Amino acid sequence: MENEQKIIKYWSTASKQDFETVEILFKNEKYHHALFFCHLSIEKYLKAIIVKTTQGAPPLLHDLVRLAEKTGIKLSAKQKNELAEISTFNIEARYDDYKLNFYKKANKRFTSKYLNMTRRILKWLNKYL
Repeated sequence: MENEQKIIKYWSTASKQDFETVEILFKNEKYHHALFFCHLSIEKYLKAIIVKTTQGAPPLLHDLVRLAEKTGIKLSAKQKNELAEISTFNIEARYDDYKLNFYKKANKRFTSKYLNMTRRILKWLNKYL
């Protein structure tokens, strides 16, 4: 049980640090990187919840919808859609085939929308941890 609490704290702290990184990157106009860290912060928070609810190690997944489903939390269609959209940032920010198009669409307005969405999702998830 004590070890489980340490693991939960590890994932939740890492999530918080990643969201702090989002804000720094956004402020410095590194929008595509900020979006990638939006994905990471939600992924890590979901993994903390998975450890809490299953008492097991989180799966080696990056798909936010699949991770959210593993928490046992009921998701609305809107929440699934938002998580699916943010999941794409993991691939688009990482792989060269996608990077240029992603870089072009990741402007201040686009990124601000997802930064606010990420903030709202993390706040909602907080009640499950």
